[in-house]
Amino acid sequence: MIKFTLNGESVSTEDSPDTPLLWAVRDTFKLKGSKYGCGAGLCGACTMHVEGRAARSCVLPVAAVAGKRVTTIEGLGAPESLHPLQAAWVAQSVSQCGYCQSGQIMSAAALLMAKAAPSEEEVNEAMAGNICRCGCYPRIKQAILSVVAREDDSQAVGAATEVSA
Repeated sequence: MIKFTLNGESVSTEDSPDTPLLWAVRDTFKLKGSKYGCGAGLCGACTMHVEGRAARSCVLPVAAVAGKRVTTIEGLGAPESLHPLQAAWVAQSVSQCGYCQSGQIMSAAALLMAKAAPSEEEVNEAMAGNICRCGCYPRIKQAILSVVAREDDSQAVGAATEVSA
């Protein structure tokens, strides 16, 4: 039995240890937000977080996450409480077909956890491994940078409030 934390909840599975995490999450735990794209870890549609870092779940054996924290798109935010990136995706009308978008958002979220204010070039580098067949790359980058700008504004407002208080 393999035990890990999935979206903040302790879970266990009797799936074969070499079962890709993607299939354990989709089939055993019925979370369908992460998608199968290439099966080789090249397109990014299956991206989840393992211990806060982006991971390609289609090539990651479920045994590799034993005792670790796994977050899927379902654990990032909820309809009533969207993650800032999810809200930005909606505001920027990013999605066209939407198939790759959960992986795109999870990669972007991992980037922002690692670096709160990445440059445009750093966004390009971090997102280069995620493929969008619809070509929504400009809107994806715009959404990510809008969250960065909002965070910068929030910090500036917070800093100004602390100084004036």
